[in-house]
Amino acid sequence: MTDSPVMLLTWHRAVEKRIVRASTSRPHSMAMQKPFPHASFLSHLGQLMASPPDEADADLPSLLSGTPILFDTNGIPTRAADHLHQLLTAKQAVLQAAFDTEVAADELRRYQKFAKPGQPSPHIVQLRQKQAAARHTSSQSRQRFIQAAASFVKEADIKVSPHLALEAFINSWIEANVPRDAVPDTGKPHAGSG
Repeated sequence: MTDSPVMLLTWHRAVEKRIVRASTSRPHSMAMQKPFPHASFLSHLGQLMASPPDEADADLPSLLSGTPILFDTNGIPTRAADHLHQLLTAKQAVLQAAFDTEVAADELRRYQKFAKPGQPSPHIVQLRQKQAAARHTSSQSRQRFIQAAASFVKEADIKVSPHLALEAFINSWIEANVPRDAVPDTGKPHAGSG
């Protein structure tokens, strides 16, 4: 027995109602922010970089005082501090882009479960485009992160092992040298740790 057009239309409407109900019951997923484990340090460093030189040496935040390559003898930020700020901003963008890509893929998988074989619905097409855009953003942010890492390593005169990829080295350097915020444990390992 073949499905009649009326039955197919009824089934399709029921599936679309489930999709609409599911999408309206959840907040818009791409607007969610991934917690950045070094946000406080990045914020303090940004404030220090924005302050005039005579105010910079007044009182260093305790998070920044233990990093000698960032300041000259007068307590004024060096160029390495500016490059570290760019590096951490790029790392934050990489983590957010990876999170957005994962969310877009999950959303697409969730809605494709209900899709009939054949021509995809406009909603599925839109989700695929959203996923492609998230992947593109992720790739671009990763390239900017690697460029920022190269600039920082050169400016700070940090020696990188030739047997280790720059991205892996700088991620481990950040974990070892940049203070982490007190991020609540979600039960999942943080991206970039390892």
